[in-house]
Amino acid sequence: MSTLFVRTLREDPADADVDSARLLQRAGYIRKAAPGIWTWLPLGLRVLNKVEAIVREEIDGIGAQEVHFPALLPREPYEATHRWEEYGDNIFRLKDRHGADYLLAPTHEEMFTLLVKDMYTSYKDLPVSLYQIQTKYRDEFRPRAGLIRGREFIMKDAYSFTVDEDGLKQAYQDQRGAYERIFKRLGVDYVIVHAVSGPMGGSESEEFLAPLPIGEDTFALAPSGKAWNVEALTTPAVGEVDSSAIPAMRALETPDAKTIDALVERANSLHPRKDGRQWTAADTLKNLIIAVKHAEDEEHDKPWREIVAIGLPGDRQVDMKRLEAQFAPAEIEEASEEDLKSHPEFVKGYIGPMVLGPQAREAEGIKTPVRYLLDAHVGRGSQWITGADQEGMHVFNAVYGRDFEADGLVEAVEVRQGDMSPDGSGPLSFERGVEIGQVFQLGLKYSKALDLKVLDQNGKTVPVWMGCYGIGVSRVLACIAEAHHDDKGLAWPAVVAPAQVHLLATGKDQAAFGAAEQLLTQLEERGIEVIYDDRKKVSPGVKFKDAELIGVPLVVVAGRDTVNNGTIEIRDRTGEQAQAVAADKAVQVIADRLAQLD
Repeated sequence: MSTLFVRTLREDPADADVDSARLLQRAGYIRKAAPGIWTWLPLGLRVLNKVEAIVREEIDGIGAQEVHFPALLPREPYEATHRWEEYGDNIFRLKDRHGADYLLAPTHEEMFTLLVKDMYTSYKDLPVSLYQIQTKYRDEFRPRAGLIRGREFIMKDAYSFTVDEDGLKQAYQDQRGAYERIFKRLGVDYVIVHAVSGPMGGSESEEFLAPLPIGEDTFALAPSGKAWNVEALTTPAVGEVDSSAIPAMRALETPDAKTIDALVERANSLHPRKDGRQWTAADTLKNLIIAVKHAEDEEHDKPWREIVAIGLPGDRQVDMKRLEAQFAPAEIEEASEEDLKSHPEFVKGYIGPMVLGPQAREAEGIKTPVRYLLDAHVGRGSQWITGADQEGMHVFNAVYGRDFEADGLVEAVEVRQGDMSPDGSGPLSFERGVEIGQVFQLGLKYSKALDLKVLDQNGKTVPVWMGCYGIGVSRVLACIAEAHHDDKGLAWPAVVAPAQVHLLATGKDQAAFGAAEQLLTQLEERGIEVIYDDRKKVSPGVKFKDAELIGVPLVVVAGRDTVNNGTIEIRDRTGEQAQAVAADKAVQVIADRLAQLD
């Protein structure tokens, strides 16, 4: 400790917003270089290297081979897959002195694909799985939570290449199994949740989430034990309602009713129900106008903007992240005033189905009809109060399927506690988690975009099937710290701790330092990693506080009283199971205690 490059802090950093960021800085594992950018210090690198070693062991164990790409990449491959535009403001773009465009890689799908294309041409070369542990970059708008949501982060990304879909599914299961072993070895609790692929593309996708209150991802749990990312939840099919007894749709005055609350109040005061039941927000259908920002495609030579209408029950709030997942890889936003003005048929606050979708395409005078999509909670035959497309007017008894149609269904609303699970096993409950890994069956997206093909057994040229598998290595380390600490400091699992033993020589008695150094030699001969606090002008209280903050599993104390009694004190980092053992037995007791921790 007298020469270790570390400086512990007694006070919390002012901007540390989660426990892992607070304690990793206070204990001298990392230092902040800029928002979302961190410097790794010796203690932090020791832990990081151990996490990486476990990842490598398990990924090597399924036959994957390690490569290493540059972080600075040219624009062209990302343009071929449209991700130069699709990533929007989330990537760092830059130009070299010659004016050529580059980016700091957020992921490396394109480079892996091109590497295999450059080297392999036959089915005999496949399957192959490649991976790297590499620094990635993402221009986070608001970095937070220390290592968990940064602009620069360390990731393991692996890619499988197979000649057919069956091979892809096998590679996917191999990686998925390796992930489970990795997280179990690291002592990280995890939940596997069904997910959406987002900008990555592809079909099947699952996330590994560490259930933590600080998590930015909300996942839903079904009574069956299955879990879903909220963006991936699907609404069980809503049965068709018998609408034969519902009166004809009619337009009624609802002045100053541009909000759902105002509409409900006007409906109850001006047009009360005959059965005495009050109108509620659940009886209303609101229509939200959004703008979908598409990248250039085969029909459009530049990015383009589409106006779309979304109908949803008035008692539900729209979930823009869930809704955006329906349009991926495009991005969405609420329509601007300019967007609304370009459609004179829209009466703000009173927009109804009659100027949207199929109805608009059959109406006269509407030049550019917009697509109309209904939230999946809207069942055929259901009746609604909705906009009449006239100022101060709403229609009552509007029946979906009788009075209006839609172009399709979407998942648009926030999911609520008690909503039915997609598998029908019962109502959903919700928890928060941090994404620590994700596996994708990419399929043919990147191989087709970048023309990765091989000759199959029949001599026919076929595209290669791809899978992608990522682990946030630095994020996993932060999650371990988040889950393993107390009010005194970190408390690392033995498998990733920067050392196995924190040895303290306390007091001013030279005999204590002599006994500690003799024990240090014996422990190192047994292959046991030790942090030795040999500082002679530091009080025992400070040494104990530093040991508690740094969080090594076993704390061993050679003090004047114990040494004079011929003993060494051994305690867990938590202070529990403290025992004084004979000095000549200490090494074996320590080894036995460490074996129990493993």
